[in-house]
Amino acid sequence: MKILLLGGGGREHAFAWKISQSPLCKKLYIAPGNAGTATCGENVALDIEDNGALHNFIVAHAIGMVVVGPEAPLVNGVWNYLHKMPGTSHVAVIGPSMQGARLEGSKSYAKRFMAEFGIPAASYREFVAAKPDDAVNYIRKKARVPIVLKADGLAAGKGVVICQDKETAVAELQDMLGGKFGEASRKVVIEEFLSGIEFSVFVLTDGESYKILPVAKDYKRIGERDTGPNTGGMGAVSPPPFVNEVMMKKVEERIIRPTIRGLKKRGIEYQGFIFIGLISVDGEPFVIEYNVRMGDPETEVVLPRLKNDLVELFIAVKERRLAGVTIETDERAAATIILASGGYPGGYPKGKTITGLGTAGDSIVFHAGTKNSGGKLLTNGGRVLAVTSLGKTFRDAIAISNKNAAAIEFEGKYFRGDIGFDL
Repeated sequence: MKILLLGGGGREHAFAWKISQSPLCKKLYIAPGNAGTATCGENVALDIEDNGALHNFIVAHAIGMVVVGPEAPLVNGVWNYLHKMPGTSHVAVIGPSMQGARLEGSKSYAKRFMAEFGIPAASYREFVAAKPDDAVNYIRKKARVPIVLKADGLAAGKGVVICQDKETAVAELQDMLGGKFGEASRKVVIEEFLSGIEFSVFVLTDGESYKILPVAKDYKRIGERDTGPNTGGMGAVSPPPFVNEVMMKKVEERIIRPTIRGLKKRGIEYQGFIFIGLISVDGEPFVIEYNVRMGDPETEVVLPRLKNDLVELFIAVKERRLAGVTIETDERAAATIILASGGYPGGYPKGKTITGLGTAGDSIVFHAGTKNSGGKLLTNGGRVLAVTSLGKTFRDAIAISNKNAAAIEFEGKYFRGDIGFDL
């Protein structure tokens, strides 16, 4: 089978690494890919939000499966477009329809979905740019600090702000409704703050049944001890030790099953990943957010622990026979540490030479923001590399990743040396 993988970050390199190991994959194309994915298949210069261009490529290259890495093509309706067009209606698309993608594409839609199907989550209110005074009055008169503000639409993982006082919240809210995140924040969800420890659960569904993949915990803040602004993610571990069988039973009964049931009741086509961001509050799980694809950098710790042939799993999804599949998991723990460009998540330089990858032989180094130029490996993004290691315990895995993260060099390199500090 010929497979097209959409995306170009660390998540997609992890997917390409895993997919290329399958004897069922005859040829792998990655659009647009990076220097790391180029070692697993062929990078192609495609705009992954141009459905027409994707359709033409799929037809011309006899692609049998499309694996969607990031959320934007799903929210943009790639599933719907390919399924209605001649020449691609038979193609397996690993990802939900546009209707399913709204679980990530609109925070307010997701909150209403959770309320309808009794899924535990923080209480909330939603406000629009056309009526900013309503939101300001709500903050000043009714909201309790800390105050959580969320851009309703996609904001590249940076659309959530936690404010410690009301005046800061008002100022941030006005910026958001005024277009800080473009159209994504023309509607804002104001949410109750929940105090606890976060973790991520990943579900693969064929629309009828589901399988739970290895659990992970990521670290979003740029600074050590979880300080500073949010990023796309600075590291992750799998499994987090506090997520035990009792917790997972609660998650499955109270969250996963009602979610699948809700999708079916609404008639939503969904064949792909559901990433459920959760918080444990005094041992009880609450949903922070839904994502309709795998996480980044969580994919970099989940896939190395997954023993199954990933392409076999995807075929089972397409054929709606996932119920008969058994998920096989490596008992070892995994940890990944992100090497970022200096200045990220703000402005940062590109084109810095990367050296030292040959010293990281006991880790898997997934490329996120890299490119090859003139025979050199160069930085090409805010998050540059993800150094993933396996170990007997998560602390062992973190120690190996920290050692190799320190040995890889490029100008302005930054990484958090405290991943797993709270475990």
